[in-house]
Amino acid sequence: MRLPGGCALSLCCAAGLLALPAAVASRAAEPAASPPHQDLTLSLDPRTRELVVEAVMTLRAGGTASLALGTQFEVSELKVDGQGANRAITRHAERQVWDLKFGEIPANHRIELRYRGRLAPLPAADHRGVLGGLPAMADEGGSFLPASSGWHPEIGSDAFTYRLRLELPAGQRGIAPGMVIGEETSAEKVRVEFRSEHPIDGIDLMAGPYRVRERLLALPDGAKVRLRTYFHAEIDSLAPGYLDSSAGYVERYAASIAPYPYAGFSVVSGPLPTGLGMPALTYMGIDVLRLPFIRATSLGHEVLHNWWGNGVYVDWERGNWSEGLTSFMADYAFKEDEGEAAAREMRLGWLRDYAAVSAERDQPLRAFTSRTHDASQIVGYNKAAFVFFMLRDELGRPAFDSGIRRFWADQRFRRASWEDLQLAFEQESGRKLDAFFAQWLARKGAPELKVEQAAVEPAGQRFRVRVILEQAEPAYRLRVPLMVTTETGREEKLVEIASPRQEFALEFESRPRSLAIDPDLRLFRRLDATEIPLILRQITLDPRTVTLLASRSDEFEQTARTLAQRLLDTEPRFAGQLPPDAPALVIGLENDVDALLSRIGLPTRPDAVERKGSAQVWTATRPDGNSVLVVSARDLESLQALLRPLPHYGRQSWLVFDGAKAVERGVWPSESVAWRFD
Repeated sequence: MRLPGGCALSLCCAAGLLALPAAVASRAAEPAASPPHQDLTLSLDPRTRELVVEAVMTLRAGGTASLALGTQFEVSELKVDGQGANRAITRHAERQVWDLKFGEIPANHRIELRYRGRLAPLPAADHRGVLGGLPAMADEGGSFLPASSGWHPEIGSDAFTYRLRLELPAGQRGIAPGMVIGEETSAEKVRVEFRSEHPIDGIDLMAGPYRVRERLLALPDGAKVRLRTYFHAEIDSLAPGYLDSSAGYVERYAASIAPYPYAGFSVVSGPLPTGLGMPALTYMGIDVLRLPFIRATSLGHEVLHNWWGNGVYVDWERGNWSEGLTSFMADYAFKEDEGEAAAREMRLGWLRDYAAVSAERDQPLRAFTSRTHDASQIVGYNKAAFVFFMLRDELGRPAFDSGIRRFWADQRFRRASWEDLQLAFEQESGRKLDAFFAQWLARKGAPELKVEQAAVEPAGQRFRVRVILEQAEPAYRLRVPLMVTTETGREEKLVEIASPRQEFALEFESRPRSLAIDPDLRLFRRLDATEIPLILRQITLDPRTVTLLASRSDEFEQTARTLAQRLLDTEPRFAGQLPPDAPALVIGLENDVDALLSRIGLPTRPDAVERKGSAQVWTATRPDGNSVLVVSARDLESLQALLRPLPHYGRQSWLVFDGAKAVERGVWPSESVAWRFD
C-alpha cells in the first residue's frame, strides 16, 4: 500500500526481501455525501518524459480552499467558475499553491487547469531508496507517477472521485487504480480510460511496454473479477502463474471476510525495486516478481490490502493498524497453513527481530504510521501481527473471525482506527478489551518474564509446583503458558499475571522435572539471552555499529561503503580499529579478512562457512562480549554481487553466496529457558 508522503511499504516475505513494502493502502478518506471530482485528460511521452494535462475539478465549497500542484509543471491556464485566477503562491519547494476564495455559502464550483512539464528520469535506487518520497518519473522501460509527487492537482485534503483519460505512444500501456472503462489502440497511439468507484485522495499512474494478459474470475456469489497482469516481455511467461495465484487469494479472502470490493485486480511490473499496493492493483519490481516465493507470500499480502487499507481506510492520525492485520491474515496465515512448526518459526523470527531494536528506536504501536526503516517495520508489521495473534488466543477463533467480518461490514470504505477494531471485537465477543488494547498500543517495549523461584512439594498422591513469576513495573496483564515436563510427559498450565511479582501453585499427577515459560512463543515478550542467537539484524539495526574495511583500494572501498550503506539501518560510521564498546561490521576480501581477524583477536571463520562459495557472511561474539558481522568475498566482483541480496537476510546468522544467490544459510542454535527441579 502507499502511505502519506508516498512511502512504499515493504513486501513481507520469507527472506525479508522488501519486507512487501510493504505494500500500503492508497490514501483515502471517509466518503463524503458529494465528494469532489477530478476529470483528467493527459498525454505522456516516456521517451521525452513530457506530460501534458487538462484537469477539470468540481467541488462544493464555501470560504477558501487550497489548490496545489508540483513545482516542475508550467501552468498555461487556470479558471475558477470561468474566471481567471491569481498566480500561485509557492509555499515550499515541492508545491505551487493557489488560495481560492469562494462565497461564504457553500456552492458548486468548477476549476479548470492546464499544465505541462518534464518528468524526472528513473533513479538508480535500491529498495530503501524508494521508501522515501519519489518524484514523478518517466522512461520507455517504465514510468511511475506517484500521487505524492504532485503530478495531479490537490484540492485541500478531501478525498475525490476521478475519471482519467490517458494517451500514450504505441507500444506502451498504462494503468491507474480504479476501473478500466475503455481502451483503444491504433498504429500510433494507445488510449485508456479509468474511473474510480470510491473516493481516494491520490492517483498513482503507471505505464510501460507491457504485455497484458487477462482472466475473468467468477465467484460463488455471482460477482466477476477481471484479473490482469501488466508484465514486461522478459517476465511475461510468469503471467499465468500470477493470474492463478491472484484468483486463489481473491477467492480465499472473499470467503473469509466479505465479497471482493473491486471489479478487478492487476499485477504490474516496474523497473523500480519495490512493492506497492493500490486499490485493485499491486506494483512490483521486475526482479521482485521473478523471485520464486513472491507468489506464495507477498502477492497474497497485496491482494488482502484491498480489504485492509484500500477497502477499510486507515485513520492515520490514530495509527496504522492495516499492516499488522494484513501481515497476520496473510504472511502469518500462510505459515499456519504449512503447520505449527512453521508458524512458531515465524513468531520466533518476529521476537528475535524485536530483540535487535534499541530502546531509542522503539515506539508505541499506536505511533506507527509507515515503514521508514527496518526498526519501524518490526514494530508496525511484526509486533502488530503478534498482537492480533494474541487477541485470537484471548477471544478464540470464532469470536475473532466474527469480529473481523463485523469490522469490515461497519467500516467498509470509511476511515477506521484501532478503536473501531476494538469495538468490533468487543461486540462479537461480549467482552471489554480496554486493558488488552491499552497495554499493547500505548506502551512501547515488551514484557520480560522471569522465574524468581520454583520448587516441587508433595501434595498427597500428587505433586505441587510453587512458582513465583516476575516482571518489571508497570506490570502487563498476561495469560502466561507454563510448560511443565513431568516423568510421564508434558503438561501446559495457563496462569494469569497482573502484578510485578506473583505466586502460583500448580498440581500434577507425576513428578515435575522442569518448567519453561511460554516455550511455544504465544506471548509478545523480550526473549531471554539464551533464546536469541546472534543474527545479522542485531548488528545492522544497532546505531552504535562501526564499520571496518579489511581491504584497501579505491574500487573496493567504494563498493564496501555502498554495501555498508545498504546493510545498516542508520548512516554508517567508519573506523580504522575495532571499537571497544560497540558492534562492528567487517568487510573485506577473504585473505584480508582472515588476517584482520587474527591481528585483532576476533574469532576465526566458523566451519559453517569455511571458504565456500564466492562470499561468506557470519556473526560472532567477540571476547569482550560485543558482536561482529563479517562479510568476506573472494574478489571485488563477488562483493559487488552482494549489494542487492544481502540486505534481505537480516534474520540469518550466517550465509554462503555463489554470486548473488544465497546457497547456504542458517541461524546459530538456541534453546528455551527451563527451570530444572532437583
